[in-house]
Amino acid sequence: MTTTLAPTTLDELRDAVLDRPGTLRVAGAGTAADWAGTPAPADAVLDVTGLAGIVTHNPGDMTVEVRAGTPFAALQDELGEHHQRVAVDPARASEGATLGGLFATADSGPRALQYGSLRDVVIGATIVLADGTVARSGGHVIKNVAGYDLTKLLHGAHGTLGVIAGLVLRLHPTPQAAATVAVACDRAASDDLARRIADSPAEAVAVQWHGADQGGRLLAVVEGSESGADARARRLADAVGGELLAPDDATAAWEAHAASVRRRHDDRAVLRLGVIPSALTGVLDGIEGIGDVTTSPRTGVATVSLPADADVVAAAHRRVAEAGGTSTLRQRPPGPRGAELPAFGPAPASAAVLRAVAASLDPDQRLGRGRLAPWVPLPEPTGVSA
Repeated sequence: MTTTLAPTTLDELRDAVLDRPGTLRVAGAGTAADWAGTPAPADAVLDVTGLAGIVTHNPGDMTVEVRAGTPFAALQDELGEHHQRVAVDPARASEGATLGGLFATADSGPRALQYGSLRDVVIGATIVLADGTVARSGGHVIKNVAGYDLTKLLHGAHGTLGVIAGLVLRLHPTPQAAATVAVACDRAASDDLARRIADSPAEAVAVQWHGADQGGRLLAVVEGSESGADARARRLADAVGGELLAPDDATAAWEAHAASVRRRHDDRAVLRLGVIPSALTGVLDGIEGIGDVTTSPRTGVATVSLPADADVVAAAHRRVAEAGGTSTLRQRPPGPRGAELPAFGPAPASAAVLRAVAASLDPDQRLGRGRLAPWVPLPEPTGVSA
């Protein structure tokens, strides 16, 4: 039976990693438990949800230090009292996803078009390495360049390389108002509409399409002052033949979009992919068996459901790789069938650097073993727990 360790302080986390022999699987809220590679059986589970809460909030400097197990939605609520926010909007936030979990899985949301991902707003981190070393990089100064930037290495590492204990983030002000324009269209038409939105003076902070190939809806959101956001959104709606949604309808539209991104499928796989925006349509057209689709036409990111067939998923990965992009499995059916699905596409040349970094920071693959396989291959069996 696997032991669960539940530290509530940095010292307890360090001691758990340092004193517990064998392999460890880092766990948060569990909203991305089947993303990336299938984890190998671990000697213990390291539950970091007890590491929660804000450590330091500097409203004047617009920075905040937060423990990694803090639910992202709760963090946003607390920052909202100061009219500030972390300017990312991942779909999993409403499911209780933690800050550390979102960072470890490189998750983002529609506003990545304007503000980037968590990687772009994190300016410091506290990390516990596989040997128990507590490492810190960055700090509360936004232009801090001191030290080796370990933080970027752990973005998207899926609980490998080190355990994220806390993050320091730069904040953005909460806008007075946001207005959403919706345009009914199919996926083929969404590219041109998104370009027209980008070329307009509306300054949309998010442009997303979701639906099926036969039909769907493009959403664009404009932020600013109450009068400014409304006026710009109305001009945008006129320019692209769209509809300015009432506030309640806009909320419902974005909730439907988020639900599409995080929708669970009993018998299908879900792939998250990213290519240069101009290649997105061609890549999606060449993938077999696509079902639900959400796309960000201006960033080249898409989430698609596929048949849970290893050959189909592998072919989709290859299609993305041939276009110079990346793709990660975001959902797999439970059981042996799901375990057979490839988590990633063909290893790029940079995978050699990833393996070298992994060998340096966690030579025994104690943390998250299997999550980055086959790019970081599982160690050869020795008959002895690592």
